[in-house]
Amino acid sequence: MHLRISGHKTKGVKSLNAEGKTALLFLSPSLAGFLLFYLVPFFWGMYYSMLSSPVNGKFVGISNYLDLLHNEYFLKAALNTLLFTFLSVPLSLVISISLALLLNKNIFGKEKLRTLFVTPLVVPVASVVLVWQVLFDSHGSVNYLMNQVGLQPVDWMNSNWARLVLIIMYLWKTTGYNIVLFLAGLQNIPSQYYEAAEIDGAGTFKKFTSITLVYLTPTAFFVFIMSIINSFKVFRETYLIAGAYPHDSIYMLQHYMNNMFTSLDYQKLTSAAFIMAAFIFVLVFALFRIERKISSTLV
Repeated sequence: MHLRISGHKTKGVKSLNAEGKTALLFLSPSLAGFLLFYLVPFFWGMYYSMLSSPVNGKFVGISNYLDLLHNEYFLKAALNTLLFTFLSVPLSLVISISLALLLNKNIFGKEKLRTLFVTPLVVPVASVVLVWQVLFDSHGSVNYLMNQVGLQPVDWMNSNWARLVLIIMYLWKTTGYNIVLFLAGLQNIPSQYYEAAEIDGAGTFKKFTSITLVYLTPTAFFVFIMSIINSFKVFRETYLIAGAYPHDSIYMLQHYMNNMFTSLDYQKLTSAAFIMAAFIFVLVFALFRIERKISSTLV
């Protein structure tokens, strides 16, 4: 009997090894691409960020990073990026979950509204930029409407209002994606819970806080993470609308890195990129820890 069991174990191990080799064979193209286009450039860039020059440069350690922390333009770009994220992400969450709750009810034309909110996801960036230029140009549609009601026109992209324009664009572009995620989360909540709560006399607010928010916690966490990441990717639209040197209020980290690339200052470029990557990593790691604690208390 012992020999039979050992034989079965040996066959099981061989089977697992064969499956592992087969899986590795199918994954090898993706692993090779990840290694070639992500992992190797990542460590190569880290190496360059510690040199004084990309050509015959000397190793200077973290000197480039310390220089960045005293650089006026980098600090301005970092502050603008953080401020934009802290303003736009909570707004995106509140608006998305509110619209998802509305679209989850039996309202007239909800299918058309869902399509309308998802439309920005499939519109090309160039078309988006063209629309916003028409709207918020100094002689654009918004200023025309303001002039019609007796208000003074505003130079939107060359004043502190530029940040508001950028936030509105971000919300317009990302809200539809977040709504789809929240709708999926809402439809996974068993209706029996709401029926039981109504029998117990719970009101709308109590059901929302005790049932909806509790079961939407994993979805809300994912949406929050994706919204933060998307807030760091708004550079394309900003660059196409306002150029490489926009108003000070919307001069982002990506602008700084793009300008350093244009001027061939690779040390500042790579150092700034790694500082931003480290910040995002720490932020996401902290959010994962918070989400685990919240999930453990809910369970």
